[in-house]
Amino acid sequence: MKIYIHTDLEGISGIGKMEMIDRAGPDFQEAVSLMMGDINAAVEGAFEGGAKEVTVLDSHGGGGNFDMGALDKRAVTDPKENKKWWGMLDESYCGTFFIGAHAMAGTINGFLDHTQSSKTWFNYIVNGRRMGELAQWAIVAGHFGVPMLMVSGDEAACAEARQFFGNIECVPVKQGLGRNRAMLYDPGECRQKIRLAAARAVSMSDKARPFKPLLPMEIKLELYRSDYCDSIAAREGVERLDARTVRKIAATGLDLFM
Repeated sequence: MKIYIHTDLEGISGIGKMEMIDRAGPDFQEAVSLMMGDINAAVEGAFEGGAKEVTVLDSHGGGGNFDMGALDKRAVTDPKENKKWWGMLDESYCGTFFIGAHAMAGTINGFLDHTQSSKTWFNYIVNGRRMGELAQWAIVAGHFGVPMLMVSGDEAACAEARQFFGNIECVPVKQGLGRNRAMLYDPGECRQKIRLAAARAVSMSDKARPFKPLLPMEIKLELYRSDYCDSIAAREGVERLDARTVRKIAATGLDLFM
């Protein structure tokens, strides 16, 4: 039984201000330490729930965030040597977790809410439904028949996860106060909850179903400004609908981006 853990930074316990995720800032190493704590709790719980192998993907900002010396030694890190953003994920996994999730762009009181790019992306829409990075990852996993089993993040991210995936294991670790600040829950208690939720999620994985939108998918991307559309609209298979909106038809769940 194999589990694949996708990670992000904004939804990690103990991170309550935007400045903490600035790689050049004085608080970034603290943020990394907090992230490793949440990840290790999920890894521990996955093994307790019956997993025989756990793979972890360092995904925030394209990677390069992990403190490898602090990662649970039982975990396998995904080097993404195949250059595909979903890395080693394939049909051999029985489920995936999303640790450190944030809500989609435009979510009220979503801590650091965004979808891919907080500077350029405004709305990302699949088959008429607005989606964020949680649903994007679930679609990729669903392509391989892998269900989303567990999510940790702020309250808004957990609410979003339940809207998309139903009765999923969720661990809220903070409450957004507007976009750039959050009221934190105790990180130690959060990690304990993450461990327990991970164990429950793995033990119930045979009852979960992958998230699969109807194919082919219609994907619309609304950007903040018309000039952000210019280069995207010139790509093969992309249609420009108006000054800020592009559209394409995707044949598979792996073809999520323009």
